[in-house]
Amino acid sequence: MAGVELLLPKEYGYVAFVLVFDCLSNLWMAAQVGKARKRFKVPYPTLYALESENKDAKLFNCVQRGHQHSLEMMPMFFMLMVLEHLQILERKATVHPKNLSNRLRYSTGVPQKRQTMGKYGHLALLGLMISTISFGVSLLL
Repeated sequence: MAGVELLLPKEYGYVAFVLVFDCLSNLWMAAQVGKARKRFKVPYPTLYALESENKDAKLFNCVQRGHQHSLEMMPMFFMLMVLEHLQILERKATVHPKNLSNRLRYSTGVPQKRQTMGKYGHLALLGLMISTISFGVSLLL
C-alpha cells in the first residue's frame, strides 16, 4: 500500500490548531453543562429544564443552549474552515482566527447578552460559505 504525500505548506498547521481549539472549547462547554446539571438539579437525560418544575430552569437552559448551539454549528464550521483555508493558501493570503465570544455570552443566564455579538456569528459563517463557493467555482473554471 502506497503512502499519501501531503502538499500543504507548514502554515496549514494553524488550521489544525483552530479546529482542535474548537474541539477543546466544546469539551469545556460540556463540562459547564455537567456542572450546571448538579448546581441546578437537572438530571440526565433531561435536555432542557422546565420552568414549571425548576425555578432555575432559565439559568440551566442558557448554559445547555450555548453548548447545543456550538454543536449545531461545528460541522459547518469545520468543513468551511478547511475549504476556505485551502483557498487562502492558494492565494497566499493570511489565516483568520475564529471568534468564540458568542459561546461565552450564551452561558451568562441572560439571553439578551447573546444578541449583541451573536447576531454577527451567522454573518461570519455566511462569509465563509460565500468564499468557499467562490473557491469551488475557481476550481471548476
